[in-house]
Amino acid sequence: MCGIIGYTGGRDTKDVLLDGLKRLEYRGYDSAGVAFNGYIDNDGAHEEIYWAKSTGRIARLENVMAKTPWITFQGAAGIGHTRWATHGGVTHENAHPHTDNLHDVAVVHNGIIDNADALRKKLTEEGCVFQSETDSEVIPHLIASFRRQGLNEIGAVRKALSLLRGTYGIAVIFRGGADLIVAARNGSPIVIGVGNGENFVASDVQAIAKYTNRVIYLEDGDIAAVTRYAVDVVRQSGDPANPNIESIDDIYAVEELGSFSSFMEKEIAEQPLSISRCFGGRIMAEDGNCKLGGMNLSPADLATLSSVNIIACGTSYHAGLIGAAVIEKLARIPCRVEIASEFLGRSPIIDRKGIYVAISQSGETYDTIECIKEIQLKGGRTFGIVNVVGSTIARLCGSGVYIHAGPEIAVASTKAFTSQLAALMMFAVNISRCRDMTANIGRILCHDLKSIPTKISGYMPLWSNTTKDIARKYIKDAKYVLFLGRGVSYPVALEGALKLKEISYVPCEAYAAGEMKHGPIAMIDKGTPVIVICPNDNQRTATISNIREVKARGAKVIAIHEDGDEEVVRLSDESITIPHTIEHFSPFLSVIPLQLISYHAAVLLGRDVDKPRNLAKAVTVK
Repeated sequence: MCGIIGYTGGRDTKDVLLDGLKRLEYRGYDSAGVAFNGYIDNDGAHEEIYWAKSTGRIARLENVMAKTPWITFQGAAGIGHTRWATHGGVTHENAHPHTDNLHDVAVVHNGIIDNADALRKKLTEEGCVFQSETDSEVIPHLIASFRRQGLNEIGAVRKALSLLRGTYGIAVIFRGGADLIVAARNGSPIVIGVGNGENFVASDVQAIAKYTNRVIYLEDGDIAAVTRYAVDVVRQSGDPANPNIESIDDIYAVEELGSFSSFMEKEIAEQPLSISRCFGGRIMAEDGNCKLGGMNLSPADLATLSSVNIIACGTSYHAGLIGAAVIEKLARIPCRVEIASEFLGRSPIIDRKGIYVAISQSGETYDTIECIKEIQLKGGRTFGIVNVVGSTIARLCGSGVYIHAGPEIAVASTKAFTSQLAALMMFAVNISRCRDMTANIGRILCHDLKSIPTKISGYMPLWSNTTKDIARKYIKDAKYVLFLGRGVSYPVALEGALKLKEISYVPCEAYAAGEMKHGPIAMIDKGTPVIVICPNDNQRTATISNIREVKARGAKVIAIHEDGDEEVVRLSDESITIPHTIEHFSPFLSVIPLQLISYHAAVLLGRDVDKPRNLAKAVTVK
């Protein structure tokens, strides 16, 4: 969601902040701003806080700053922010940074302050004048009031934070505060980048990976004093935190488009590589098993589990639905999938003899994190499937699987989805082998899994051409599109519909094909596009019946089916072939044409495919 970048060191701070903000654009935002604790112009050095902000893209902020080209920020401490509107609309006043009335303090904030209204009322009574509608603006006013009472910078921040209820990741600078940035975290990620004579603050390692691979991940309740030459971290209590400096993987270095026109296009094309990377060293084909060392579960543990429970949101939830179906089918163990935002609301019973697997690309999904905390409090065992090393979910769980998909810049997830599937399929094989599955069946599954990247690579050129034509003929001008699937293909339909609405804004929905008669069939009219996922599995015959039903009502059927299925070809207006695979693994192949249809439709409609409206890459608020 919102993004934070901070820098203190010898470089031109403006350049570092703007570069960092651009690397955070993928998270989704609607306004941006920067602030510095000093500047240099033709009259010399000034200790005042300088800030600039604007609605819209980073380019607009750059244009605002270009109007004062004689001002430089060499060696100044600075903070920057990309905002995704929650409290208050998309306006210049609501953009971050926010300052107090005397401009002594500037703050950027991610998260939501639940008691902001009460604090705002009290501060207004004390004479503070608010300039925005945001909850965030109470923070600089509180800090400034405690500074005026004689507290130093760290003391004022600690005192202010003690009054806040809710979530925050903040970075603060002070007028005359030399090279100091104060950062703090509670429920919203903050990472400190450690350099040589320079240090960084960010909400995401992607923003600073260009400059350093040494980082400190703040924990909830940590407050960091970051200067050019030192990083001191204390707890909210004032006790030293003694954090570890960790190294981030080279995989999170700067991402470039290369020959691609967008990151989404690039990430769709990267899926053979990203899936292979997830499989790497984990599939033991000759043993008919998969090795997931990060799960820290012995064969005895896996053999005696009472249940597997998956917690996720959005695209990760769809991956979880597929994983659950395969785990139940192969391992014969109950596997439930929960939408994280709904899980806690129903006061769930925690199965202490089972396990809970949290899936999140970013590892920072707020609702999923809150579920993990509650499950752990109730004695449940938690594991993570995440893409971002060192993310909150990875550190909370301590055990699980890194999917190693590499940075996913486009807001709409593609390669992370199939890499999540890869992790879940390997886990399904692993748990099944520790129960009743024979080695021979395990070998068949493992060999087929290993062939998935090659199969995708072989069909990708065909899919790219066919899906572009389908998007042009049937999708871009459609008033409604229906996606249908059965079994593991139903979550694929859900994911296809999600992608189409996310990036093209074409109205659509997905249904289990057998439920189509219970409502959606009323939406079918002459020419309505219906996309049906129909692989050669045990649901094929029933799905063909659904194709006949929508065809009888004038629908244009676009079928995704196994190569050589002539019956489906005859019944369809357009067909997309996928190679043969074991039915459990067909989603790897059937989902990619759906990603491409959505991508091509969005391009034809002139949408911003990497940064669709109103969406964020990491949802870090309720």
